[in-house]
Amino acid sequence: MEHEPLHPPISQKMHWQPGLSFRHFNYTTIMENIRCSGASLTRISRSPVLPVIQGSAVSVVKPSPPAFVGAPMENSKASSFIKGLAFLGVMRTAGAPFERVKLLMQNQNEMIISGRLPKRYNGIFDCFATTIRNEGILSLWRGNIAFVTASFSSEVIARAIHHYVNGREDIEWTHTRLQVAIFLSAVVNQFLVYPLNYAGTRMANDVITSSNSRERQFNGIFDVYRKTLKSDGIAGVYRGFNVMIPKIAVLRAVTAVSKPWQKFLLHHFQGIVLGRAVVNTFYASCRSMAIYPLDTVIRRMMMTSGAVKYRHSLHAITCIFYNEGVKSFYSGAKAQILALAVYQVYGLCLRYVVGVLRRKNTGDK
Repeated sequence: MEHEPLHPPISQKMHWQPGLSFRHFNYTTIMENIRCSGASLTRISRSPVLPVIQGSAVSVVKPSPPAFVGAPMENSKASSFIKGLAFLGVMRTAGAPFERVKLLMQNQNEMIISGRLPKRYNGIFDCFATTIRNEGILSLWRGNIAFVTASFSSEVIARAIHHYVNGREDIEWTHTRLQVAIFLSAVVNQFLVYPLNYAGTRMANDVITSSNSRERQFNGIFDVYRKTLKSDGIAGVYRGFNVMIPKIAVLRAVTAVSKPWQKFLLHHFQGIVLGRAVVNTFYASCRSMAIYPLDTVIRRMMMTSGAVKYRHSLHAITCIFYNEGVKSFYSGAKAQILALAVYQVYGLCLRYVVGVLRRKNTGDK
């Protein structure tokens, strides 16, 4: 048990598990959701229902009535869900500059090949400085609307899938069926939000340099779709999606292996805020680095829509490996780790502010 909260977080309301203490918003889970291709891969990868083994079958434990689940503030599940979405939007918006720098560094070789970028960045800070100098500081949030919309959509879709699975009383949930359902729910979720992540990636990598007369390739999200559909059709919007399937599988495997150790260390550092933040950042970074090469392939394939294309995902991996080396698969990885640390700081600050406001409200009453 991590720490006792005032009310259950959105993640537990969507994936209710009896016998667990309610906690504040799970900042680590949200940060992992933010970092995993702009959508909630980590959250989706967990079971939406809690299985109870009965012989060779697995039955689904239904959520208890709101009177049992909720704390005093539990008047409306919808209200709490909206609050969770608002928190997710704030976190994504606050970390948007790091997200764009990560994408720029991750895809800089592809942009050089296409002629959109004259030379490589010399590191994270050079990427920040160059982007601000050429495009202005507000450009660091370019593409954030698409990513935030993708995050919101992913949460809503996951909630709908959770309710659907819980409502299927006619299905005998064996362990195999349950695992397949969890995996397919993640794939379906990513399939539905993939066009938004595609648009966000293309806009974030649409740079202005001194050599292209300050002209951008895209004028907005709808312009991304218009030009992509005109040149490549619907396949252009989903370019690279086939790599998303092994990415989900690898993430599920790494999470299953690392989660027990993370919980053990979090219990060891119970009450030590800084220690818990370090543990969460470390394990989030490990999971992120495990899938980062696959994420790089996905982003690089996204960037080829409307331009020179890889024949397939294996061709993309081969070209990147032989032409640029293994190191290219981890371009921008330092920016991602930095972003994870920053998200932890944002989470701690937000937790402190919420705690102060609650104590103030309690004192006023």
